[in-house]
Amino acid sequence: MARLRKVHVTTGVAWVEAPDVGLQVLCGCPADAVKHLMRRGLIVQTERDGVAFETGPNAILLSDVMLQNGGFCNLAEFPVLQMLYRQGAILPGHPNNRGEKPVLIGLREQVESQLHYIYRGNYGLVSREEIISTGIAPDLADEMMAMKLKFAFGKIRHPRELLDTILLDGYPVTLKGGVTLRRLGLNIFEFQLDGESVTVDLNLPAGVSYAPPYTLGAHRVDRGYFSVIHSGEGDGWDPDRPTMASVLIFQGRIYLIDAGPNVQHSLTALGIGINEIEGVFHTHCHDDHFAGLTSLLRADRRIKYYATPLVRSSVMKKLSALLSVEEDSFADYFDVQDLVFDHWNDINGLEVMPLFSPHPVETNLFVFRSLWEEGYRSYAHFADIVSLDVLGGMRRKPGENGISQWFYEKIAADYAMPAEIKKLDIGGGLIHGKAEDFRNDPSGKIILTHTAKPLSVSEKEIGSGAPFGMVDEIIPGNHDYVWRNAYDWLRTYFPDTAHHELRVLLNSPLVAVNAESILVREGEPVTSVYLVITGTVEMFEAGSPVNGLLSAGAMLGEVAGIDGSPARKTYRAASFVQALKMSVGLYREFIKRNGLMSDVMALDERRNFLRSTWLCAEALTETSLNRLAKDMPLLTFDAGKYVDPLGCLALVKNGAAELTIGGEVVETLGPGNFFGEEGAIFSNPAIFRVRAATPLEVYLTAASVVRDVPVMRWKLMESHERRMHACVTDGSRKESPGSRWRDEYSVNIQRIDTHHKNLLIRANTLYMAASQGRVHHEILESLGFLVDYARFHFREEEQLMERYGCGDIETHRHKHRRLLEQVFEMQRRFEEGGSMNDKEIASLLRDWVLGHVLTEDRHFAQVLNERGIY
Repeated sequence: MARLRKVHVTTGVAWVEAPDVGLQVLCGCPADAVKHLMRRGLIVQTERDGVAFETGPNAILLSDVMLQNGGFCNLAEFPVLQMLYRQGAILPGHPNNRGEKPVLIGLREQVESQLHYIYRGNYGLVSREEIISTGIAPDLADEMMAMKLKFAFGKIRHPRELLDTILLDGYPVTLKGGVTLRRLGLNIFEFQLDGESVTVDLNLPAGVSYAPPYTLGAHRVDRGYFSVIHSGEGDGWDPDRPTMASVLIFQGRIYLIDAGPNVQHSLTALGIGINEIEGVFHTHCHDDHFAGLTSLLRADRRIKYYATPLVRSSVMKKLSALLSVEEDSFADYFDVQDLVFDHWNDINGLEVMPLFSPHPVETNLFVFRSLWEEGYRSYAHFADIVSLDVLGGMRRKPGENGISQWFYEKIAADYAMPAEIKKLDIGGGLIHGKAEDFRNDPSGKIILTHTAKPLSVSEKEIGSGAPFGMVDEIIPGNHDYVWRNAYDWLRTYFPDTAHHELRVLLNSPLVAVNAESILVREGEPVTSVYLVITGTVEMFEAGSPVNGLLSAGAMLGEVAGIDGSPARKTYRAASFVQALKMSVGLYREFIKRNGLMSDVMALDERRNFLRSTWLCAEALTETSLNRLAKDMPLLTFDAGKYVDPLGCLALVKNGAAELTIGGEVVETLGPGNFFGEEGAIFSNPAIFRVRAATPLEVYLTAASVVRDVPVMRWKLMESHERRMHACVTDGSRKESPGSRWRDEYSVNIQRIDTHHKNLLIRANTLYMAASQGRVHHEILESLGFLVDYARFHFREEEQLMERYGCGDIETHRHKHRRLLEQVFEMQRRFEEGGSMNDKEIASLLRDWVLGHVLTEDRHFAQVLNERGIY
């Protein structure tokens, strides 16, 4: 019998076990990985010594990269909770607690990222000061911290105390029982035991996303006046249903309440396109309500984000830890709209009151209301509450820490607020609610959710259930808001066309298309032009690896319909779709009589090119494509010439280009590939140079436009992460002494570690240029790259120290100036004709790495770590 066993769990997830030695490894942990293991029978209920618990993994192998095809690769929060609590590994006296800690395995960058993200996922904000910084009064912050410590059994513990880690590098590592693990390449790993081996590949194919563990079917929902669509009633452990969530419709506009795992799958099942979403109301940062936020970045505009500053801060800190980005970058992807606790906040006629909820992390409940005939009608969404018994047990006793009686009574009164419809968390246990607390609630209808268990008879007496896709109408609608949306999309597409002319197109039929139906087929004549109003459409082209998901505002078959050519792509409904179906003859005449023909045709080639690229194939409406295409000059370069993207994002149209560092090729780019994102989008000094490998044609797209398209920005972040990862971990390239990143260089602050890696890459580029005797201007250019990035990094580091009041910042500034002066002196001598000594460069590098990074930076980083900053 084989001693090593590998099981394919789902796309991007595998299971490797060595039963003889008690090793079970979850390889890859995207959202809902635990539910997939349940589905495959790899997590089951068992019993020992009369104690029931679950089986499951005791180690997690992380992906080398954080993002693939737009989704998170590493979300270990729930798998770790499953190991610690549901398996009993941390529970005192539990038969499965044998003193062995669960293990995280992976590259240091990913392991550290997961530790910090789990830390924030467990606790949210970790100090009184962090809570007060969100605008909470000091006395209330004291109550919140007292409650948080009660949930944490008196102490906030970093995951390092609960988990072991094994870091991968270029050599095999030994796991439990003599099993060895070796990293073969990006996301490719080999396990061995006594001559047996299995290989695991965690790379996702192009265009493939992580799969949900459940099927939801196809539903058609109306865009009414004020209604709630029930889009999730399970919890983070329910393998059959999405986690508790709702879709709120007000005056035809769509709002989400939370964005849990696989939210894109839920939206597609409901016939809702990503570009239809007006905003998301967010309750808290636990993964079962947080992991789908990235799906909302796959829109061509920033979706509004509604939460109190308290909740937003904890969400930003968790996302920052997960992605190693600055907290402020959250506003690059979402239109942040802060809400005030205990007040009715007006959002275009929809009023919402956030209420504080006792939970291990910062949480707000929501009550929504709108004026109607006899007064207000309302919907209450109480996700992640606590039972009054548990809350009562947290009340302060003489000589002990705890919450006040006032705080307890405030929470109890908030729970009792009546509504026409009230959805409740009844998950039970120490951190979730109990139905019995609402037995006498005066609300019109109570819905019991956030549980994987069937409702008991007693619970059924208190509240109702809500199957996925069920709609509760709160205020009936007497308008067809889909027609209004159709007009709005036409107006954005033809902003200068007279109102009465748009009415000509608007008189076309609005058709409903069943899920999985083809609207336009590649190679066939186009008889109708479709404007997508609701739902999601898939786009394919024969022979192209690129496909995309299009949402509201996309125009299908436009140019082929105008010029009578066969359709260039196939468009297929991924959900129920409503579209304005305009006859080709009518649409062609409309374009002619309004003088739009030259504009439409002039933009067609560039628009078609953009749509064929991975970067622009998804979610972008014709309006966004037009905005990009209108100012997209085409530049040509002879083979061997270096290409300057001029502060723009560059897309290769024809030919091949080489991405180089220090003259060495690290990536070859072909049509549809891009470069220049580091400076144009992320405002980092350039690390790469680009050389035309063949005659080259390149489109330049304005950075200011790209920055405003979240789906493009998100994809650029994913691609940039892979490029930087290859530069730091590829040990095949020549390097200067000490320039290869080593684990011991880490200061445990991800942003600063990323900067230090970039400094090493630039220093190595300079070293190689000098040691290989490159021409004068190439060495000077490499030196300039190093100086520019050093200035950028030191400035960022000093600002971080100022923000958190760390140590003697003036002394740190002085040492930064001294290091820069060393480089300036080297630069001055070389400009005056002196030689560039590679030993001198190596010495400077040692000063930075050993003298500054490993001493000075580590000292101030430790202060930040103590304050929960990683």
